[in-house]
Amino acid sequence: MAADIWSVADLLRGDYKRHEYGGVILPFTLLRRLDAVMAPTRQAVRDRDSSLTIENKQKMLEVVAKLPFYNTSKQDFATIASDSTSVAKNLRDYINGFSPNVRTILSRFDLDNEITRLAGAKILYGVVGKFAEMRDLDRLSNHDMGYVFEHLIRKFAEDSNETAGEHFTPREVIKLMVNLLVAPDAETIAGDGQVINILDPACGTGGMLTAAEDYIKLLNPNATVYLFGQELNAESWAICQADMLMREQRGTIHFGNSFSEDGHRGRKFDYMLANPPFGVEWKKVKIDVENEAELGHAGRFGAGLPRINDGSFLFLQHMLDKMDPVEGKGSRLAIVFNGSPLFTGAAESGESRIRQWILENDWLEGIVALPDQLFYNTGISTYFWILSNRKDEKLRRKVILLDARDQWEKMRKSFGDKRKQISDDQIKHITELYVDAVKIAADTGYPDHTKVKIFGTRDFGYHRITVERPLKLRFEITEDTLAAMGSAKALAKWGGREALVTALRGVIGTVWWTKKEATNALHAATAAGGAQWPSTAALLKAVWGAVSVSDPEGEVQKNRDGSIIPDPDLRDYENIPLDEDIEKYFAREVTPHVPDAWIDHDKTKVGYEIPFTRHFYVYTPPRPLAEIDAELRELETQIQKLLGEVTG
Repeated sequence: MAADIWSVADLLRGDYKRHEYGGVILPFTLLRRLDAVMAPTRQAVRDRDSSLTIENKQKMLEVVAKLPFYNTSKQDFATIASDSTSVAKNLRDYINGFSPNVRTILSRFDLDNEITRLAGAKILYGVVGKFAEMRDLDRLSNHDMGYVFEHLIRKFAEDSNETAGEHFTPREVIKLMVNLLVAPDAETIAGDGQVINILDPACGTGGMLTAAEDYIKLLNPNATVYLFGQELNAESWAICQADMLMREQRGTIHFGNSFSEDGHRGRKFDYMLANPPFGVEWKKVKIDVENEAELGHAGRFGAGLPRINDGSFLFLQHMLDKMDPVEGKGSRLAIVFNGSPLFTGAAESGESRIRQWILENDWLEGIVALPDQLFYNTGISTYFWILSNRKDEKLRRKVILLDARDQWEKMRKSFGDKRKQISDDQIKHITELYVDAVKIAADTGYPDHTKVKIFGTRDFGYHRITVERPLKLRFEITEDTLAAMGSAKALAKWGGREALVTALRGVIGTVWWTKKEATNALHAATAAGGAQWPSTAALLKAVWGAVSVSDPEGEVQKNRDGSIIPDPDLRDYENIPLDEDIEKYFAREVTPHVPDAWIDHDKTKVGYEIPFTRHFYVYTPPRPLAEIDAELRELETQIQKLLGEVTG
């Protein structure tokens, strides 16, 4: 079906650029889908509409249509396609005949301008006719129609060079994500009278939301589920809203940027899930975000702001703000990240402070590493973060790390960058590993024991200490020294520079090992040459900067108060686990190698990072040299044989 729809592009070629095809194909696909679904009750709606004389007909017409929407126009795709002379007029009449909720959706496509452009290019009739010929659009389930739209959006994204990670998530990835999110609550969800609210703040076409509802309905067919979302892309929002309409789904999908325009302010949710765009900057909403950050935890971004070129942690803070208090039902959420949020940002940076805030509040339940090449727009490695403010007692102050990077199978046919998929059996296996993580991590005999690790929340914290070493200098006058004085910017406007350089030529080649000796000798040389010694701090700094040379055998330099001056070129840093004694670590790891080093405690910072790959690294020893040599000799023999065949 998606391939048939995509064939409309043949009509657009020449009049439209490839990246513009979506502006036509997506809204016409949606129109044709609605047209097909309304066919059984179309005439009944028209008859009922003409018989009603009241203003507010909407509810009565929805009853006749047996749908939450309708169309009162005398047109449909068949009649529009049958009249080549009035196709634009009839199509606009048809669009205007829709119920208000559908017209709101269609308005996001800028369809009127596209109709004008298609008509001007004399291809509108052909496009309408092509869609009118399509069959079975009414027979597709909403689930399958979602696949059609996702396939089309992926094609348009490839042609537009859209940012990797945008748009939608493969269905098996969604299924795994929903399993990990909901599986621990299976017994609770199966109970009576369950009313469940779900949010996706970057919902795209709504695939994650509907998959979450389907899973919950599988556990409890009588559960009442409300779906809430927000989407910035107009076309994706329209498709999601249309799907909600056709499913008669309870909830609201807000159009707008989740960072600058919180569409669900003040509302709390039971479950949240999202696959926000990877590495997308938030420069456009910088002022709004920074203004809210200034509110501290009275706003959504009180923990800190990430770097401007990656808004991943803004999405996560937005979701954490919408957790139902643990005194009520509490909340669970899952989000897809690339590797950056695990470790990007030094100690006390925005990212580090956000990780610290999450871990100190004991919200991070687990992180699951996924195989690469799972997504359509990017082949990078990705991770599920699972968070909750009502963690099971056995996971209090603990975090699960689960390595599922080997849980994949090769696809028969690649789709974009997607070459791997996770099978149903693998989804089941990963879910079981996650649910039983504590038991598996403790059982060294379990087959997948090495794939699961449990850490304390403070294990990811560290003190970043600054290790200083003394500045040791010798002092000398060389041609390079005098050249440095002659080019120093600080001395450029000083009238005594030339005379000083000339006077100091008399001591070229002299080396002093203490500053006192150098001072006396330089003063004497300056006076003997009839020059003036600099008197201001800036001039003195420039002269001593030229004369001084770092030397491990040189004199230790001190301030006037006797404190040792550190050498910035020898400055180093150490990350020490948060619960380890800093002084003991320093005495054990640093002092034996550099006895004169010390810690500048005023510069010590606290940081948090999650070095996932390091924790699952397995050393692979290199092959024996004898084996490599044998292989090289074999290759040389083959090369000689081939050369012999060529030369005869």
